[in-house]
Amino acid sequence: MVLGTLVEKDISLTERAIAKIRLAPPVKSHLRKVAEDFLAMGKAYCDDAKHFRDKGELEKALANINYAHGWLDAGARLGLFDVGGDDRLFTLAE
Repeated sequence: MVLGTLVEKDISLTERAIAKIRLAPPVKSHLRKVAEDFLAMGKAYCDDAKHFRDKGELEKALANINYAHGWLDAGARLGLFDVGGDDRLFTLAE
């Protein structure tokens, strides 16, 4: 697969994952801030990936989009995000 195609595929996958996420902890929970932070990190790395893609720096784009999805996967697996049991977009424990 050509690197540019892989970057586009992974950005699309991560954008779909971001759209699906709902924060699981209640607003007043200490874990709410943790969930917000995990989601913010995922979004920031996704934005960075798009920036590098647009500059033609595809290796950096790929690295950033993989970091982005890693934050989202970790949040889903820890129970910080409600992802509706979607084990196609997220790596869930069971």
